[in-house]
Amino acid sequence: MSALTTTPTSFELNGEPFRIISGALHYFRVHPDQWADRLRKARLMGLNTVETYVPWNLHQPEPGTLVLDGLLDLPRFLRLAQAEGLKVLLRPGPYICAEWDGGGLPHWLMSDTDVRLRTSDPKFTAIIDRYLDLLLPPLLPHMAASGGPVIAVQVENEYGAYGNDTAYLKHLMEAFRSRGIEELLFTCDQVNSEHQRAGSIPGVLSTGTFGGKIDTALATLREHQPEGPLMCAEFWIGWFDHWGGPHHTRDTADVAADLDRLLAAGASVNIYMFHGGTNFGLTNGANHHHTYAPTVTSYDYDAPLTENGDPGPKYHAFREVIAKYAPVPEELPAPSVKLPLTEVELTERAPLLPYLSELSGRTVRTEMPITADELGARAGYVLYRSSLPKNGLGVLSFEGGVGDRAQVYIDGAPVGVLENERRETSLPVQVHRRGAVLEVLVENMGRVNYGPKIGTPKGLLGPVTFDGMPVTGWECRPLPMDAPLGAALYADAETEACAEPAFHRGTFEVTDPADTFLSLPGWTKGQAWINGFSLGRYWNRGPQQTLYVPAPVLRPGANTLIVLELQANTTRHARLVDTPDLGPKGQ
Repeated sequence: MSALTTTPTSFELNGEPFRIISGALHYFRVHPDQWADRLRKARLMGLNTVETYVPWNLHQPEPGTLVLDGLLDLPRFLRLAQAEGLKVLLRPGPYICAEWDGGGLPHWLMSDTDVRLRTSDPKFTAIIDRYLDLLLPPLLPHMAASGGPVIAVQVENEYGAYGNDTAYLKHLMEAFRSRGIEELLFTCDQVNSEHQRAGSIPGVLSTGTFGGKIDTALATLREHQPEGPLMCAEFWIGWFDHWGGPHHTRDTADVAADLDRLLAAGASVNIYMFHGGTNFGLTNGANHHHTYAPTVTSYDYDAPLTENGDPGPKYHAFREVIAKYAPVPEELPAPSVKLPLTEVELTERAPLLPYLSELSGRTVRTEMPITADELGARAGYVLYRSSLPKNGLGVLSFEGGVGDRAQVYIDGAPVGVLENERRETSLPVQVHRRGAVLEVLVENMGRVNYGPKIGTPKGLLGPVTFDGMPVTGWECRPLPMDAPLGAALYADAETEACAEPAFHRGTFEVTDPADTFLSLPGWTKGQAWINGFSLGRYWNRGPQQTLYVPAPVLRPGANTLIVLELQANTTRHARLVDTPDLGPKGQ
């Protein structure tokens, strides 16, 4: 049994002084076969603890269910952490932010407009209680009270930036305690007085999130909490990227000096991130302050351990800083082996729109278009189909806008693209006949994960008109795109270029599987799979230009690459390269 307790100035573990030197490592952003490697590298940098969020939306894709296998086998991750000699800070939310789809709140929850999210609304707390009834029992054996590695559990996440419903926070605290969580509970909030007050619970340790101005941040935290250990629960050492923006980095010497200041002050720390990993599949989140801004597939975060698990400049610099305050192993990890340059020719093709029935057997017919949330679609796409009431030149208007990117076709011909990011809601079009078929393919680019826009719906968000006349009689077909089109529907690609949404398929040989990066010059926008594993989205808008391919995804012999190109490609070739390209660096 390991008990983490607090004194007026510090932590104790089993009655002995203990400083938490932790790093964030999200199991759901790392291939399960690489968990042990990443945890080992955490220990070799000098960490004694790792921190992870728990994504409610993936663990409970539908009410009453619980998924704990594969990428979501949290008990296995906790066993591996313990085997490596690491303690664990567990952050089960229920809201996690994390630049993750919807901040971890399930799509089915956000589609119920009667539920007030992140409040003491009895409807919301009842849903949380039912989830915790399923989630916590398999985790209890891994708590410190049972001899496991989990020494502390976080209540909610940066709640002071969102609300001030203390009754909600107290409900969560009591929900954890009544279900057997005996470990230290803590909250984390940005270090300003307002956030700390709104996000704290009496009797629960308050921690801060910040990336600089160490002395000021710790003083603010101490002012809020006169007694107890000082801890930075998220020490921001990099940042995340949005499509169309720069690749964010932070100077190594600058952030190492701040880490030194933090540890010299006697504080505990959780480095955010130690290893960022990847938003595999369609799991990235988005921000929406003044405009909608979706997060890229890579969650590299300019972290000490790169997206593909190599020690970067910060790894060595942080290791040297930590060694001044705690024992650090002598062993240094080496970069992973990379796959040799490999050319892939995608020789087969299947157009997307004609084969939609193969991807989704469900069509909902409505008078007016309904949202993706009303269709029960967590992620992916929705195809809306109707007919236009008149011909001629006019304006096609989407009242309420689109969530988040709509490709529009009339009688199969592309007529334009609308983007939520650019606040576009209308298109001038030429309709050649009354009754022409209107198709709108709407992509959910990631649900908002921070701020008041959490819960914003996806799909078509209101009525559609053409030249002022309502467009009615819709077929709405969700396309979750969890898996690509079946192999039997492909035909030989007769040309290099393709100007319509289509799946492209090719095979390549591997002798010894190793890490690699998929590069798609000449392609525009879409997503990719290798051997059925979803690597995530690509977009030539950048900054990210390659997709990480974990070695365990590959196999000796023949491997299959499938690319869903949503717009147009000028080549049928792709490359597997040995160096990632996350875009031009910016601060």
